[in-house]
Amino acid sequence: MRSKMAILLVGLLTLGFLTAAQAAAETSLVVAVDTPPRMMNPHGDDSDAGLSFMANFFDGLLQRKGPDGKLVPALAERWEHPDLLTWRFYLRKGVTFHNGNPFNAEDVKFSFERLSNPEVSEFLNTGKSIDSITIIDDYTVEIKTKTPIPWFANNLHQIFIMDKESTEQRDPGDVMIHPIGTGAYKLVEWVKGSYVRMEANENYWEGAPAIKKVEVRPITESSTRFAALVSGQADIMTGVPVELFEKVKANPKVEVISRPARRSIFLALGNKPGDPWADIRVRKAMYMAINEDEIIEKVMRGHATPAAQIPDPPTIGYNPDIKRLPYDPEGARKLLKEAGYENGFEITLTGPNDRYVQDEKIAEAVAKYLAKVGIKVKLDVKPKSIFFPEVSEGSLQFYLIGWFDGTFDMGRTYFKLAHTRDDAKGYGGLNGTSYSDPKLDQMLEATADMVDPAQRKKALEELNKYAMEEKIVWIPLHYQEDLYAMQKDKGIVFQPRPDRWMVYKEIGVK
Repeated sequence: MRSKMAILLVGLLTLGFLTAAQAAAETSLVVAVDTPPRMMNPHGDDSDAGLSFMANFFDGLLQRKGPDGKLVPALAERWEHPDLLTWRFYLRKGVTFHNGNPFNAEDVKFSFERLSNPEVSEFLNTGKSIDSITIIDDYTVEIKTKTPIPWFANNLHQIFIMDKESTEQRDPGDVMIHPIGTGAYKLVEWVKGSYVRMEANENYWEGAPAIKKVEVRPITESSTRFAALVSGQADIMTGVPVELFEKVKANPKVEVISRPARRSIFLALGNKPGDPWADIRVRKAMYMAINEDEIIEKVMRGHATPAAQIPDPPTIGYNPDIKRLPYDPEGARKLLKEAGYENGFEITLTGPNDRYVQDEKIAEAVAKYLAKVGIKVKLDVKPKSIFFPEVSEGSLQFYLIGWFDGTFDMGRTYFKLAHTRDDAKGYGGLNGTSYSDPKLDQMLEATADMVDPAQRKKALEELNKYAMEEKIVWIPLHYQEDLYAMQKDKGIVFQPRPDRWMVYKEIGVK
């Protein structure tokens, strides 16, 4: 009898240990991502890759949730826009930072004032746009902008709130590597180039997340990232490369998840007087010389859709009436001859080789198509760490870049990418060719105080049509496709976000 009881007890204990181990495994996640974090300062990196990490440690006043990116309350329970310049936020009570400090209006004021400091912030445009920040009480803040910014609130999911007290007390170097936020996860360990480990914030204001431990492994080489997935070392893989898609899809252990990306890939072109490409006929010729359908088929392996404009359909200002110019190399040659460039000209095409899907190969294809109509292209592709500062300088001739607007408002896109550069006002900060068109500027500035949705939509659609058809500010190529893969039969519930952020509180287990 005693031996039977002992066996039963051992069996129950074993079952208990197995159940506990299974539960632990189910609530842990290893993710292989394509881009590592640069820092843990939430204002120091405005790239989607950097913000993806920060969204787990920090919260904004607002947040975007789910596959549609719906804007909903976060650290602000509600907000008001009483006049064109004023935004009033009513803050959530009872929230604490990871170090136990209570969250209040002082932290909001500190965080927004920090945005205008170039030593710690890449959100300088947002910082410079603010005229004043007033604390009404511990849980009410009023922000006034210098000029009307209709999309101001739409951008607040990526302006993360820091703990004023600890940030001021800590060494700046420590702030760069140790995040202290209110987010759903706390940093456990960051070994640069190897992994980022985080654990659930059990006191999170939205409730403790289902996944208790997350290890993020940045693996920039795509085949190595895939190997980590199929070997079971990773549960989810981001950035499935198009050249490996069929191989990944064929693996019985893996489930592939795809969604149309918001990001468009396009070519920016200057219009400095005297340059051949300042002539609208030349711009049309360059557009018509590029066989985008073939780029999608051969370079993107079918994982992209043609674009006729920069904003995507969910963005205010997307105009469905804008159509792509046809691929017509013969027509392109006629236009070049008409413009006086029958023998072509030379131009430098700059671009990154490590930022967008097949970016270098796309640039090479564009150069070959333009060569067929007599345009001699010098390719200048380089790492993104070198490329993007050059864009910010505004001295490029012609470059490949990608974009989607996190505010879902095309006005912001045009102010950053196409308005005549004006450092004092913060316009044209990413206008890498210093493109300038007075009428476009005027049309754009006229939308600044438009808050009525119907009026704003109509005005931005008209501006978009003018830019893309009458001026060809940019040559659009395609919208990417976001590709992920994850282990089958692991019980992971994952829906990709439109901004490609990996927000682990949104991932569940069955």
